Amino acid sequence: FPDDGKRHEIIDGDHYMSPAPSTRHQTVSRHLQFKLYTQIELPKLGRVFNAPTDVELAPHDIVQPDIFVVMNDRRRIILPKKVRGIPNLIIEILSESNPVQDRVLKFEMYRRATVEEYWIVDPDEETAEQWMLQDGTYRLIGKHHESVQPQAIANVRVDLLSVWED
Repeated sequence: FPDDGKRHEIIDGDHYMSPAPSTRHQTVSRHLQFKLYTQIELPKLGRVFNAPTDVELAPHDIVQPDIFVVMNDRRRIILPKKVRGIPNLIIEILSESNPVQDRVLKFEMYRRATVEEYWIVDPDEETAEQWMLQDGTYRLIGKHHESVQPQAIANVRVDLLSVWED
C-alpha cells in the first residue's frame, strides 16, 4: 500500500484502490446528473455521462470525471468505449479522501486541455464553484448554493437546493 495516510482496499494480491465515494457524494452526483439529464438528454440536446466513463483529453491525459456533458455539436467525440475530446462541461464532486485531486491536479489538467467550463461541487459546504476558461486561465465566475446555470450550455439551470436534499 502507498504510505499516504489514506485507507486503501485490496483488489487482488498486487493491486489496490481508493475506497468508494461516500453515500453523500453519490447522492449529490445522482441528483446533479438527474437535473442535467432531464434538461439535456431527454430533449435530445446532448448526452450526460457519469463515472466511471473514460475521457481522453489528450493521448496521455485520461480522466473519469464524476459527471460530464457532451452536447450534440460535439457528439463525434463519443466513441463506443470512451470519449475522446473535450466535453462541454465537466463536474467534479469533492471527496473527503482527496480534494487536492479535483482542486489542483484535475483543475490544471482541464485547463491545459481547454475544458471551457468546470464545476467543483462541495457536498459538505453545499456549494458549486463555476470556473470558466478565459485566455487560457480559469476564472471563478460564481460560487453557488441555490442554483447555477452553465455558461457553455444554453437554457439549462440546476436547482442546487434540491441537489443538497438527502
